[in-house]
Amino acid sequence: MYRKNCFSSSIVSLSVYFVLLIVQGQGQAGFYSRTCPRAELIVKQTVEDHFNSNPSVAPGLLRMHFHDCFVQGCDASILLDGANTEKTAAPNRGLRGWEVIDDAKTKLEAACPGVVSCADILALAARDSVVLTKGFSWNVPTGRRDGRVSSASETSNLPGFRDSVDVQKAKFQALGLNTQDLVTLVGGHTIGTSACQFFRYRLYNFTTTGNGADPTINPLFLSQLQSLCPQNGDATRRVDLDVGSANQFDATFFRNLQNGRGILESDQKLWTDASTKSFVQRFLGVRGLQALNFNVEFGRSMVKMSNIGVKSSTNGEIRRICSAIN
Repeated sequence: MYRKNCFSSSIVSLSVYFVLLIVQGQGQAGFYSRTCPRAELIVKQTVEDHFNSNPSVAPGLLRMHFHDCFVQGCDASILLDGANTEKTAAPNRGLRGWEVIDDAKTKLEAACPGVVSCADILALAARDSVVLTKGFSWNVPTGRRDGRVSSASETSNLPGFRDSVDVQKAKFQALGLNTQDLVTLVGGHTIGTSACQFFRYRLYNFTTTGNGADPTINPLFLSQLQSLCPQNGDATRRVDLDVGSANQFDATFFRNLQNGRGILESDQKLWTDASTKSFVQRFLGVRGLQALNFNVEFGRSMVKMSNIGVKSSTNGEIRRICSAIN
């Protein structure tokens, strides 16, 4: 098993400082400093309270923000209830953390009615989730408005677990994100889990030769996965996406890809495809620096992603509750 790296407090402090430097000045960091000075603190405390009771909300909130930004832009359209909304689509049914956003919104409405958007709450909560799992912080640009449209059919824009690298790159490029952003943001899979139903086909029915498994899976790891996800077993059983380090935001996810221990087919392809392998290798450098490199790039790519399709006062609103338009 790959051993985690230990960092001195001085390196971590320098890393956090550097992350803050690279994202400072982009967007509108501190947008609520006058209109709702405690906004970011309220979100942070709410996320932390829920995380302490249920750590699975951290990867859930991170992925929720990602899924939101890829459909209609970062406008909290994923939070809307109703028939055929994004929330009802297959890729979003397994997301966790809806109650965290609702709780934060309730507290913010009590403190600053009609000021803080649900889209900003979600962006802040994603950042706070990374920090709670030992990742580095970054300044989140705020000032987004909430969208009024949510359509399940548009979730086809989301990257899928069977997507080729070319398809993944096309989906990211359509939103102004490059190949480095792709590899970096997929690295968010360093925390969280996946259900057997999304990768079990790789273990038994992937090829017509030998044992029928995906040949990119490490043979020893294959046996481990087959024991966790038997061919006719529980399809909803969840397996760590970053085996050995699923609760800590670090760079071991990329080491696992190098060693044929990626869970999702789309993730493992980042190592086997030449166009993305070089970016994976950037996070496999000198031990002690790989987590620093990854965290720096992750903060940068998250800021870039969080500016996709931001709504203005003319095409958005500040919802009173996050699950319904005003």
